[in-house]
Amino acid sequence: MYKVDLPVDESEQRAVERRRAAEAERKNRIFNSRSRVIGVDLRALHKQQDDKRERLEMEKQRDMAHDLLRLSLDETALQQKKEEDELRRELAQDMIKFRAIHQRPEDSRDADINYDRQEAPDAGISVSGSALGPASMQVFLICLCTFGQGEGINENEKKRAEMEMNERNLRAQKEEREKQEREKKNRELLTDRELVEKDLRAVQLNALEEECKRVARIELSRYNQDQAEERIERERQERLRREGEDLAELRYTVTSDLLTERPEAAKRVTESSAKGPRVLTDRWKGMTPQQISDIHRKRDEQCLEKERLREMERQRDLAWDYHLTERARQQEREETRDKGLQRERRAQLDKYNQQLAREQQAHQEYLDRQLYTNRPKVQYFTQFNTSSR
Repeated sequence: MYKVDLPVDESEQRAVERRRAAEAERKNRIFNSRSRVIGVDLRALHKQQDDKRERLEMEKQRDMAHDLLRLSLDETALQQKKEEDELRRELAQDMIKFRAIHQRPEDSRDADINYDRQEAPDAGISVSGSALGPASMQVFLICLCTFGQGEGINENEKKRAEMEMNERNLRAQKEEREKQEREKKNRELLTDRELVEKDLRAVQLNALEEECKRVARIELSRYNQDQAEERIERERQERLRREGEDLAELRYTVTSDLLTERPEAAKRVTESSAKGPRVLTDRWKGMTPQQISDIHRKRDEQCLEKERLREMERQRDLAWDYHLTERARQQEREETRDKGLQRERRAQLDKYNQQLAREQQAHQEYLDRQLYTNRPKVQYFTQFNTSSR
C-alpha cells in the first residue's frame, strides 16, 4: 500500500456544519422565552398586513386620482393658452390689415421725406397755409427742393410770396376768430332762450301744481266734512242704542226675581237643571227648617260613624302591637339559641383544627427527617434543557 494524496471530501464536513447551524437555530427558537411564553399573535400580524396593504392601496388610488386631476388641469391650461394665442394672432392680423388699408406709408404727409423725395410735389403746385398751418415745414422743404440754390437768388419774389402768405394767414385767423365769436354769441343766445323756456315751463308747472293742490285741499275738506257728519250720526245712533239698552236693563232689574225675592223661581230652575240639583247663589234665599234639621241629623250620624271607626282602628293597633311584641320575644329567643349553637360549633372546629395541625406537623417532620434526607444541588437542575432534542 502506497500513501497517495487524495482530495479531501468536504461534503461530509459541510453536512456537519449545516446540522450544527440548524441545531443552533432550533435552540434559539426553542429557548427563546418571548416566543415560548408569550407566543406570536398571528391574527394581529395578519391584520397589520391587511391594514398596511389597504393603506398602500388607498395611497395608490389617491396618487392616481391626483395624477388624473393634474393631467386634466394641464389640458385645461394648455387649451386656455392655445385660445389666448389664437386670439392674439387674430388681433395681430386685424391690426396688420387695418394698417395696410388705412395707415399706408405712402399716404402719410411726410412720405416725400421718408422715401427720398420720390413723390415730392412739383414746384408749380401751391400749398395753402390753411391746409398745412403757419408752422408747417413742408412749404420750406418744397421751396428748398424746388430752388435748391440757397439764399440770395430771387430774394424779392420769396419775400413777396412770404408777405402774401402772412397776409393770407392773418386774414384766415381773423375770419376764424370772427367765426368763433359769432358761434359763441349764437350759443349764448340759444342758452338764454333755453333758460327762458325752462323758467316759463317751471312757472307753468308751479301754477298747475298749486291748482292741483287747491283742488286736492277742497276735496279733502269736503271728504273730512262727510266723515265728520257720518261720525256724528254714528255717535247719535250709538247713544240711542245704549240708552235703550240701559232702559231695558233697568226695567228687567226692577221686574226680575232678584228684587221680588220669589223662591219659586230658584226652586223651579234647580229642579229643571240637567246636571242635577244645584244651588244658584243669585236666586237662593236661604234654607228651610226641614233642610237645617236634616243637616244636623246627618252631622250627628257622621260623628257616631267616625267614633266607631276610631275605636276599631284603636283595637286594631293594640292587636298589632301585641303581635309585634310576641314576634320580638320569639326572635330574641331564637337569637339566644343560635348564639349557643355557634359557640359549640366554634369549639368543635377549634379542636378539629388543632388535631389537623398536629397531624400536619408530624407529617412535615417525617418528610424533613426521614424521607427527604438527600436534597439536590444546583448542578442537578442545570443539567436539563441543554439540548433541543
